[in-house]
Amino acid sequence: MSPSLSLAPARLRPADLLHVTDRFADDVLAGGYDHLLPVGGPPAAERWFTRLHGTEELDVWLISWVPERSTELHDHGGSLGALTVLSGSLRETRWDGSALRDRILVAGDQAAFPLGWVHDVVWAPESLTTGGVAPTAPTLSVHAYSPPLTAMSYYAVTDRNTLRRNRTELTDAPEGD
Repeated sequence: MSPSLSLAPARLRPADLLHVTDRFADDVLAGGYDHLLPVGGPPAAERWFTRLHGTEELDVWLISWVPERSTELHDHGGSLGALTVLSGSLRETRWDGSALRDRILVAGDQAAFPLGWVHDVVWAPESLTTGGVAPTAPTLSVHAYSPPLTAMSYYAVTDRNTLRRNRTELTDAPEGD
């Protein structure tokens, strides 16, 4: 089941991508993509992802996040991005131009990524926000990129508190495989 998308001839904006991830998240939660999930659900020890929709203008992915697996500090090349968290929680660490800033995203939260956004995304125990016991199940999120990813650059923060690009990789997979 795929939502009907009307795409303008111009590049999608971050607000458009938030709408796309929200619509696909609803379809995933309603079971419309159960046929794409691994038998028994996403693996508990490894990141997993699958493409839900792909065109020349837009890619939509379902991604699972597990403890101790980081994407590294990265950008999305020439692509805009957005995500909606379906279950669990994520910690996003982003570069604000002078320092790294953290935020927790829980089920239902969304985030958009304009050009030049440098961040790292990791699984976060829900106990950070709820005070409860941390679950061990993977967190699930829907991500959209426009245009589809073609390259990602990876960064480190220097001793002078600046960003240094370590490498750039060609990719057509989300969040660095």
